[in-house]
Amino acid sequence: MLPPSRRDFVSLTVSESGGYTNGKQRRQSCWRKWKQLSRLQRSLILFVLVLLLIGGIATYPSLSAQWGGKQPFVVELKNQGRPLLPEPPSEHSCFINGIFGEKKSKVYVESSFFIYLCVKNIFCHGTNTKSFVACSWRGAVIEAEQGTDPNAKEKEKAVDISPLLVESRLEAVREAFRHAWKGYKDFAWGHDELKPVSKSYSEWFGLGLTLIDALDTMWILDLKKEFEEAKQWVATELSFNKNVDVNLFESTIRILGGLLSTYHLTGDALFLEKAKDIGSRLMPAFSTPSKIPYSDVNIGKGTAHPPRWTSDSTVAEVTSIQLEFRELGRLTGDPKYQAAVMEVMQQVHKLEGKHDGLVPMFINTNNGQFTHLGIYTLGARADSYYEYLLKQWIQGGKKETELLEDYLQAVEGIKKNLLKKSSPLGLTFVGELSHGHFTPKMDHLVCFLPGTLALGAHHGLATEHMELAQQLMETCYQMYTQMETGLAPEIAHFSMQTGSIQDVDVKLADRHNLLRPETVESLFYLYRFTKDKKYQNWGWEILQSFNTYTRVETGGYTSINNVRDPKYPSPRDKMESFFLGETLKYFYLLFSDDPNLISLDKYVFNTEAHPLPIWPQAE
Repeated sequence: MLPPSRRDFVSLTVSESGGYTNGKQRRQSCWRKWKQLSRLQRSLILFVLVLLLIGGIATYPSLSAQWGGKQPFVVELKNQGRPLLPEPPSEHSCFINGIFGEKKSKVYVESSFFIYLCVKNIFCHGTNTKSFVACSWRGAVIEAEQGTDPNAKEKEKAVDISPLLVESRLEAVREAFRHAWKGYKDFAWGHDELKPVSKSYSEWFGLGLTLIDALDTMWILDLKKEFEEAKQWVATELSFNKNVDVNLFESTIRILGGLLSTYHLTGDALFLEKAKDIGSRLMPAFSTPSKIPYSDVNIGKGTAHPPRWTSDSTVAEVTSIQLEFRELGRLTGDPKYQAAVMEVMQQVHKLEGKHDGLVPMFINTNNGQFTHLGIYTLGARADSYYEYLLKQWIQGGKKETELLEDYLQAVEGIKKNLLKKSSPLGLTFVGELSHGHFTPKMDHLVCFLPGTLALGAHHGLATEHMELAQQLMETCYQMYTQMETGLAPEIAHFSMQTGSIQDVDVKLADRHNLLRPETVESLFYLYRFTKDKKYQNWGWEILQSFNTYTRVETGGYTSINNVRDPKYPSPRDKMESFFLGETLKYFYLLFSDDPNLISLDKYVFNTEAHPLPIWPQAE
């Protein structure tokens, strides 16, 4: 049972680290916290306080008329079952006379920016406390009177707050990672996945999956202490000499990809040696009559087999391991790795059973033919096939024309067969085709597509790809904002009937959220290429929803069962490794304004968000 809701309004609220149940509220000693701050942190706080004081003095004659006696803002205690920010605009306009340079200068300030920046990131997290502040903007627009100093424009210089905003958001992601890492370290260290509600763990392969998946995230977020802890475990505890079955696809993208990426970012040979070890142990999967790999490998015995119930593998799995094995082959100089995975691509390129470049979901490991023909989706079991067509072409220096041809044909097939418009907002969405019948069903997984389309346009493909990417990005965002918790469901159905009230409908069985990264991933690509701040603001709203409804007080974040019930979204008690490996990494990259932080002209991300280098042109 959730504790009874508490609702108080004060000028400043500091509570224990926000949990799924939002925890008990506790007060902190401001003076003790102040003394713990560094000189820079104190200076920043004083700067903002002085800024607000000057603004209050400068606009005093008009404040009573503007606010009607109301408070400009309050800080609200976190209220369980209620969104942190109840669907505010993505940005507020502050008009402050004189302070920002002109009589009526306009500075866009995000909802709760000043409170969030000055209190949460500087005042609390800068001292390594376990506190979490919930801030909520309730402000009226402050607008200067027309009759102010006409020379203010010359007297004052503009103050650019955007660097502070960027840093506040980056620090919020670091804090979220540290909170998730705390749960993993306390309750699941060395195990695959954290169960944060029960304070325990679950095993999939027994290989420290979350830890390996998070290595390059920690490096990118500059979390040195946490990275060194994880590196020590890899050096002393990680062994692949185990009698255990692993899924070829999942172990390739998470473990092999994570180790290769970390090697490239750090230059530490430890990670390359571990990558060589797991890569060689996965190779028996390719020993099939058709050379289409089995789904499962025993990395201790060196044997492989299909699932117990079928001899099929999924198309996405066998065509989404190429980036990693190609790079392993390049680093080791052993051609067997690249040869094995490119044999798969060459066979799929020639196969019959495609529909305008769209592929079925299954392929037989005995005869190498597509099975379950007639069903086409960009969701589960097919999604990353399309992603890896483009990314292999980019990785290899844009020389492999068959990959590009298949990608371009598939994009045209998507536009021809799977794109529709919803009602009433006219959102562009990607549905599914089953034996000629269209279904307006879109997995959250499909939200990788806007980012992939934008990446292709960045690398010289048609500008129409970017236009479609922006349309689909809006749709993926609406899958979040139309839900009561602000979090997207695993699967959405779109209304196409005239007169519909809401575009997005969710069936009872599809209302769960697994902390997936695809929408944040695409927001990162769209912002990196367009510099449109709305994509950062959308991501910020999503991060706040994760903090409100999935954060567990004692550490970690949990997937939830019901995105439509803000009072009790029902925790599933599982933090997927990709939340640290992908979701938080893409949040950080989205909020950064540094285009050289994992440059998309130098790196290509695998489908688990592990950056691998684009090969030099000479190769």
